[in-house]
Amino acid sequence: MYVSQRVRDPIHNLIPFRPTQFEHMIWQVMQTRPFQRLRRIKQLGFSDLVYPGATHSRFAHSVGVFHTARQLMQIIRESVGTGQWNEARANAALAAALVHDVGHGPFSHAFEEVGKRLQLKLAHHEHVSDLLIRESHIAQPLREMGSGFANDVADVIKASAPQTVYDAVVSSQFDADRLDYMRRDRFMAGSSHGVIDYDWLVSNLQVETVSVGVDDQKVGELQTFVIGPKGVYAAEAYVLGLFQLYPTIYFHKATRGVEKLFTEMLVRVFTLVKDSAVDATGLSKDHPLVTFAKDADNLGAALNLDDAVVFGALAQLAEASDPLISEFATRIRDRKLFKCFDIREQARACISSSVNVQEAERMISKISIRVVEKVELWRKSSPEVHILYDKASRPPYKRFDESKGPLNQIMVRTGSGMSDLGEFSPVVNSIPTFEVSRYYFDREQVGVATMLKDVLNEEIKNVL
Repeated sequence: MYVSQRVRDPIHNLIPFRPTQFEHMIWQVMQTRPFQRLRRIKQLGFSDLVYPGATHSRFAHSVGVFHTARQLMQIIRESVGTGQWNEARANAALAAALVHDVGHGPFSHAFEEVGKRLQLKLAHHEHVSDLLIRESHIAQPLREMGSGFANDVADVIKASAPQTVYDAVVSSQFDADRLDYMRRDRFMAGSSHGVIDYDWLVSNLQVETVSVGVDDQKVGELQTFVIGPKGVYAAEAYVLGLFQLYPTIYFHKATRGVEKLFTEMLVRVFTLVKDSAVDATGLSKDHPLVTFAKDADNLGAALNLDDAVVFGALAQLAEASDPLISEFATRIRDRKLFKCFDIREQARACISSSVNVQEAERMISKISIRVVEKVELWRKSSPEVHILYDKASRPPYKRFDESKGPLNQIMVRTGSGMSDLGEFSPVVNSIPTFEVSRYYFDREQVGVATMLKDVLNEEIKNVL
């Protein structure tokens, strides 16, 4: 006999867990140590240094993704009918929606950057998630649904592209993950950007059969989500809302600046530990960060890391004998951030408003590339100066990619048939990729600021 459970959520209100074998299993997964660890990892990393309310956890987000996935799955069930409904695939996708983020390390993507720099496999959240789902405490309740169910769940997350409409609920350009974090992140940050009409979108969502082909040659059919004609404007607002969230929240200059400090600090800590210089870090020899650095392939050591561990270590790190660790830990703890020099924004301000948007973006990109080339040469000649570079880009909507297929796209039903939203909508088609090209440096280093301005002004003159 299973018992009903529920969670109170600021976005979805009450999230129920019904007294069925499957949802009892989901509830049991939530009680495991790896999943409970997500309570101590913030969804938006350092964003609360900009938006004080953005302290929500990946635990809350993951539960919200499961709830959203369950709503999308109900649409599939109603659309395909009992005869075509695949309970096993649906359950695997729903479980995947819950545990898709379980492998994230402290401060999530910033920690992954540390992993890339030092080639640490267990800093890659997708790799850790795969191990946890197949082998850890999480696997035990999952196997209540069958001996191979844990592997089925892991395979859904690991796939490079959705294979069925059930998988698209977990990973696509209109998936439960985005539909939760867009609403949750803007709400918790207190931002009015990125508002979407979720109820209207879902009410205009159907599952229909579309043709699959290569070079206009039809090779088969598959079922995918399709937005009806009344939902097109809401779909456009969804893509535009995602585009707005990147400059205002996800790629905010202060947040990215703290991430850069964190990355450099942790790379230095791990490097010193590897070089048997733990004393220089300010940490004790048995601190979780030290333990992980010594045995970075140990899953148990990785699970002992979370945001609280890092924040709790800042007082010790601030007393490190290593000057970089001491300075950067103090800056993070006290929010004494580096100054940001945004190359693209500075260049944009100097380009005449008479230049069309496409030409302006081309000029800005050219200026940015040349500025970075010169500044990097300067950095090599001045290694004692801390100047950190940040480069990132995010397309609001990815154009059709044959390797991923229509399941990854937002398809709309029009009077003439089915179309990819990116091709059908002039609004979506016109939204450019959001790009970042910034330098961060100590604001007291006046010479750095002067050098950056001089290099930028020189390249602006060369291009204009």
